[in-house]
Amino acid sequence: MRSRRKGRKLGRKTAHRLAMLNNLAMSLLEHGRITTTVDRAKEASRLSHKLITIAKSGTLHDRRNASAYIKKASVLKRLFEDIAPILKNRAGGYTRILKLGPRRGDGAEKALLELVEIPKTKAQIEAENKEDDKRTA
Repeated sequence: MRSRRKGRKLGRKTAHRLAMLNNLAMSLLEHGRITTTVDRAKEASRLSHKLITIAKSGTLHDRRNASAYIKKASVLKRLFEDIAPILKNRAGGYTRILKLGPRRGDGAEKALLELVEIPKTKAQIEAENKEDDKRTA
């Protein structure tokens, strides 16, 4: 009988894989959506679910636990102040994975990983305001 392995190896050594997944989860929380391969999206989704669940209680201990994975202070602040309150009443299912088809270079299956209820960043709000100004002018 085969032993059940927790997670995918993704063709990387352990330290590289963990760093890559931390960066993917951090980018997801920062931008609200990322494009990557299906397997990476599934693993990054698992990690981001854990981080959002940690952030929902919002204690100092949880903030320090999350900072072990998220190295940018701005993303950590966004997680605890913007994302977690919006998803507070949700029991799970914070992300969705949409398959985009094969990648042109190597044929790997691409996917869009996004937060279900995306809070807008300041940059996104400013871009929308610029578009509105252009339309009215």
